[in-house]
This record gives sequence, C-alpha cells and structure tokens, in this order.
Amino acid sequence: MSSSLSHLSRREFMHRGSLGFGSLALAGLLDQEADAAIKPHFAPKAKHVIFLYMDGGVSHVDSFDPKPLLKKENGQKPKFEVEATVFNNNGNILASPWEFKNYGQSGIPISDLFPHIGSCADDLCVMRSMTAFSPSHPNANYSLHSGLILSGRPSMGAWASYGLGSSNADLPSYVVIHGGQVPSGGMQMTGEGFLPAAHGPSVLHPKGVVLQNINPLEKKEGLQQDKLALLRQIDGQLQERRPDSALIASAVKNYEMAYRMQMAVPEVTDVSKEPESIKKLYGLDSKFNNTRTYGAQCLMARRLVEQGVRFVELTITTGNGDRWDQHGGLKNGHTKNALAVDQPIAALIKDLKSRGLLDSTLLVFAGEFGRTPFAQGRDGRDHNPQGFSIWMAGGGIKGGTIYGATDEYGYHAVENKMTVHDMHANMLHLMGVDHEKLTYRYGGRDVRLTDVHGEIIPEILA
Repeated sequence: MSSSLSHLSRREFMHRGSLGFGSLALAGLLDQEADAAIKPHFAPKAKHVIFLYMDGGVSHVDSFDPKPLLKKENGQKPKFEVEATVFNNNGNILASPWEFKNYGQSGIPISDLFPHIGSCADDLCVMRSMTAFSPSHPNANYSLHSGLILSGRPSMGAWASYGLGSSNADLPSYVVIHGGQVPSGGMQMTGEGFLPAAHGPSVLHPKGVVLQNINPLEKKEGLQQDKLALLRQIDGQLQERRPDSALIASAVKNYEMAYRMQMAVPEVTDVSKEPESIKKLYGLDSKFNNTRTYGAQCLMARRLVEQGVRFVELTITTGNGDRWDQHGGLKNGHTKNALAVDQPIAALIKDLKSRGLLDSTLLVFAGEFGRTPFAQGRDGRDHNPQGFSIWMAGGGIKGGTIYGATDEYGYHAVENKMTVHDMHANMLHLMGVDHEKLTYRYGGRDVRLTDVHGEIIPEILA
C-alpha cells in the first residue's frame, strides 16, 4: 500500500474508493434497497395520495352542504349568536346563489358549482363536519398540512415520504405541483420541517420549465459527473468529522436524486404525449386558461402516481382573483374557481378508475376552512372554522357516503366532529401506517403528525 493511503482508516479508504461515477449507480441501488425495506404497519388500501388543496376556503354551504333554511331566511338577521369573524363586517343570512342536485345512485347533493365532480358522486365520501384550529389563513394552512398552527413542522406529504419512501428510485416520493398561486403562509407549509431534507417536496410546474434547474448547465460530457464526485468527496470528508449528521446524508441523497430526475421527470411530466381524448377529458382544450392549467396539473398527477410517486399535492392556479377567499363577490369568484378545477378533478377520478388505479390512490379535496352562512358586507362570506366540508375518494374510502353534519345553518359541526388530526390519521391508515407509531425524535420527544390526537373513522372506510 502506498504511503499516501497507509494512514487511512478502513472506512475512509472505502469511501474514497467509491467516489467515481459508478458510485452514483451504487447509491441508487442502495436507495432502492432502502426504500424497498420500508414496510407499512399493515396492508395498505392506498399506495398513493393526491391532495387537492383548495387554497382560501371553499364555501361548504354553496358546494357540498345544502342548507334550505338559508334560502328561507335570506336577507334576515341571524337568529343565532354570531361569533367573532376576521373582519367583523357581518351582514344578514345569505342564500346560496347555486342550486343543488342529487347525483348518482347515492343521491349525494352537490351544487351547480361542481357538475363534473357531481358525476363522480358515488366515488366520494363527503365529510361535512370538518373543523379548523384557526380562522386565520396562515395558521389554518399550517395546521391543515402539518397538524399544528405554527410554521416549521413537517407536512403530511413529508411524513408519508419519511414513513413509506418511494417505489421508484428515479422519482421523488413527494411532489408538489405548483399552479402559481402562493398560499397564505407561504410554500413552507408543504415542507419537511425537522425531518431529513430528503423528504421535502420536489416542486414541479405544469407549464414552461417543469422543474427548476433540471437541465444540466455543463456542456462537456462527463463534467457534471466530475462535479458530483467532488461534492461526494467534500461531503464524505464532512461525514468523517460528523458521522451522525442527517443534513449531510440528506444532501448527498438529494444530489443523487436530482441526477436521476434529469431523465425521469421530463418523461413522466410530458402530458403532450397523452391521447387527444385524454387531453380533452381533462379540459386541456378549454377556453378558460385556468381550466387548462389545472387540467395539466391533474393529468401530471396521474402520470406521477402511475410511476410510483407516493404523495402528490396540487395548489390552485393564478388569475382567479382571490383564491376561494371571497369576502365579496362570492358568485363571481367561486364560479371562476370552480370552472378551473371541476372538470379536471372529475377527469382525474374517471381516468384513475378506468386504469384500475383509483382503488390504490386516495384523493383528498380540502381547504383550510369554510365560509359563514351570513354575508360579509353585501355579497361575500367570511371565514368559518367551526364546521365545513371536505371529501375523499378512492384508496379504501367508502364511496357514495356522507359523514358528519353541521347545524341547520351550516355554521357549526354538530355530528361526528372532525379535526385535521382525524383527517391525517385516516389518510395514513389507508396507506398502511399506524399514525401512533410513525414518529421522529425531535426536541427530546417522539413527535408524530397527529400529535397525541387523531381517531380512525370506520364509517368512511370501505
């Protein structure tokens, strides 16, 4: 052995001997083995989750929870005690501008806002007793994603990645398809928090450059591999000094994943290769730009789960005004938002079903809270965290059902009250994960997504 190597420890020798390009392939195989070694706690119903995040707060009394009393008492002063609202500009009872129809064999009532989603009623479980921890957008958004009203905690997507990993070594386990509208509280709500950085989301875009920095800048063949090898060498030296550093290990893993994604991501996200019939189904030929954009997001989501991505979240598109947050102009704002998402979401459900993927893919449609049954000003609705609707479909959910209820005005949840902890617990349960056992040691305690809460709800499970 040469004198330059005689002083090396066995560990350092093995590390330096693995710095070539071949180590990337070896690391990929090791990653595959690591992911394959991750086992759910019990047989999963859902292998994938698509979270349809309705930023701003859809009005439940105008969509999935009809209240005839609002029409009867329209324009009258509320006969109940009105709790403090965000703006305290509270007006009279406001009837829904939309009519409700019963859809499917189940007869679930859904408003004219969502005729396409209505056609999928027998696949939906509408949960009308959801509640939020805060009437503030940022705090409610943080809790919707992480279970806590404060920023900095791991999101549900990061927990799913941490608990289950990916079934495709060339793609990340957790993806956010960003429609362009930055939610209140910022995109950090979708982050990995204190979990290893490898479980953070890869943010893709449905138009233009799908993934920032996906194309190598190096013109000379082999230069990128040389740079990666140097990075591994530097990180390896750091690991020698800090062998227990999760940050360094995550950085190495992210470099390698980014290299593999250069080939995989453009292929899986290229919706132009889809048949014209599929593009039309998703609304990619719509006259409304936001329908086309959200349709591309939904189609991209289907392609990602088809290739093994564990958790996909979609944010809403830009240009609709103020998200679903209509403090005024309820009819105009909600109409545009619904026009953007209704056809693409229904297409996603039908497309997954036709491919035999709906049974293994859980769809969750949720915003951070609902809206008040009385007006804000003349024609808006303020935030209502006391009771609202979300729905789930596929992946072990009992379709064609309604769970829970709000009062006769749609103001408070009065039957089978749910929290985000319950939502998260059931999402993990359907993925084969016991939410009480999925923990990470942080700050001297074993932390979990559902904290010390969360109940499994047998009534919503198939």
